[in-house]
Amino acid sequence: MRVAATLRVEKLGMSFGGLKAVDEVDLEVPAGKITAIIGPNGAGKTTFFNVVAGLYTPTAGRVFLDDRDVTGLRPHQVARLGVARTFQTTQLFPAASVLDNVIVGRCLHTRSNVFDAVLRSRRHRREEEESRQKALEALEFTGARELADVLVANISQEARKRVAIALALATEPRVLLLDEPAAGINPHETQGLTDLIRAVAVERGITVCLVEHKMRMVMDLSDHVAVLNYGRKIAEGPPARIRNDPTVIDAYLGAEHGA
Repeated sequence: MRVAATLRVEKLGMSFGGLKAVDEVDLEVPAGKITAIIGPNGAGKTTFFNVVAGLYTPTAGRVFLDDRDVTGLRPHQVARLGVARTFQTTQLFPAASVLDNVIVGRCLHTRSNVFDAVLRSRRHRREEEESRQKALEALEFTGARELADVLVANISQEARKRVAIALALATEPRVLLLDEPAAGINPHETQGLTDLIRAVAVERGITVCLVEHKMRMVMDLSDHVAVLNYGRKIAEGPPARIRNDPTVIDAYLGAEHGA
């Protein structure tokens, strides 16, 4: 198992033409802890994730994984260093089984090439079996083991959320980025997902950073909360402080204050 990493950004900026989606953000996501990033729609939260995961190259600032500068690396390079990411709209292959979807996450750790596959080499067979076992372990951990042979097209939205997390876990991440993991599921399912995310940090020792709009979940789950508004960080601290911060209430929480 990999050791959890600290994710840190310094003066991070991402502009699209004249629009500053992320504007000089300084933030540290401590190793093994759960950090939430909140803010209104358009605050720059998903763009922040896209920069950290390598989908965008920042127009300013730096991204560090522990003390390693990973600024500008491509997504597959960032993933190999231990950063996994889920999306608000679950990115799975609907025509494939749940197990096959999760096995995809093991590709980062296999060395077999096309010739190994054609010849069914010893290395290919060994890696194929290891990938299957690791995928099943990830499904067991996320509570989706019984769905292994079911097509993704035939499972619920809540189950897809768990499978997406299992796929991310199969990459053996040091940092897990969760983009609105509870979007589109009911309160009971949200509580179950909250428990799972907590277990990822506590039992697996993985650093978790999530973007989420469900404030009850954020305040219950997070060790630390950062607030973005118009691309800038306007506050950060423990949930109790953020819940009662006048600037945050005015900019975002509003009627949800205390929810």
